[in-house]
Amino acid sequence: MTSADDEYVYDEATGEWRPASEMASAAADAAIVRDAAGNQLADGDSVTLIKDLKVKGTGVTLKQGTVIKSIRLTDNMDEIDCRHESIKGLVLRTEFVRKR
Repeated sequence: MTSADDEYVYDEATGEWRPASEMASAAADAAIVRDAAGNQLADGDSVTLIKDLKVKGTGVTLKQGTVIKSIRLTDNMDEIDCRHESIKGLVLRTEFVRKR
């Protein structure tokens, strides 16, 4: 499916020159965000905290089992952006949440 006009990119993992379009689709597949249990997360999902978390900059501790609704994925695969009634602009690490 490659044409003579394709740009080629060196793939360090395989040591081969591969079409740029093929490498871009492989990178998109690698950008899947997963929770602590390995479930795939998407924008709008609800998650549950799997441990108590002290929130920096506030005196609030979010307890294990707290449900966070309508998460948003960020550019960083290890973090999600979310809202809680007591905290605005909350960013959680994916290692501390499980998809509901």
